Amino acid sequence: MGDIVIRIVDLKKSFDNQKVLDGINLEIERGKITVIIGKSGSGKSVLLKHIIGLIKPDSGEIWVDGKEITKLSEKELNGIRLNFGMLFQEAALFDSMSIWENVAFPLVERTRLKKEEIKRIVDEKLEQVGLLEHANKLPSEVSGGMKKRAGLARALVLDPPIVLFDEPTSALDPVMSLTISDLIKETQRKLKKTYVVISHDIIGMFRIADKVAMLSGGKIIAYGTPEEISVSKNPDIKEFLDASRIKEIGGQNEKR
Repeated sequence: MGDIVIRIVDLKKSFDNQKVLDGINLEIERGKITVIIGKSGSGKSVLLKHIIGLIKPDSGEIWVDGKEITKLSEKELNGIRLNFGMLFQEAALFDSMSIWENVAFPLVERTRLKKEEIKRIVDEKLEQVGLLEHANKLPSEVSGGMKKRAGLARALVLDPPIVLFDEPTSALDPVMSLTISDLIKETQRKLKKTYVVISHDIIGMFRIADKVAMLSGGKIIAYGTPEEISVSKNPDIKEFLDASRIKEIGGQNEKR
């Protein structure tokens, strides 16, 4: 096992007596793309929010770069969160701001950099995601795929060592989903960051993942390379993968 940047130990969380996380154990390697897959409602987003400290667990531990975060104060958590960038499911752009202003926002709010330096960094990130020529457009004037690209640029603009992705290809057609997946892989390989992605997009995610964790019944029931997960004999994993592949093929047929 390589250098572990996030370690989750026996994490449990219930809402209204319903167990969502029931003893999660997971180690996430530094500088790799780890994809967490699972059915809708399996707790993937809840797990992601625990990692960034937005939800407190009922029990268990979360270690980020050697520091246990579940008992930290909000002020201490804010310091931990500087280690994270996040691409939200709907990109979460400000409608009244241009793409450029959206990407610049974290730098303006969290740093004291001069305007010239902010411009250099924002232009660089927009160039990396292929959006520099669309920088002055509003989110309403660009496609869903472009919004995802803008969200990725904003997640990277503070140069965080860890980037979290919440369903980065949701609501996109199959071609654009693969484009965004490939862009995620391209930026990770170039920047050497730790990427944690939650998704049910099997086709795209298996293209980019170094490691895959399957979440089911509140537990991680499998962890390994995409190749290892693909040939798993676990009936829950086989059912999920088979259903995902059938859904993908059906969606492609509808496009024809």
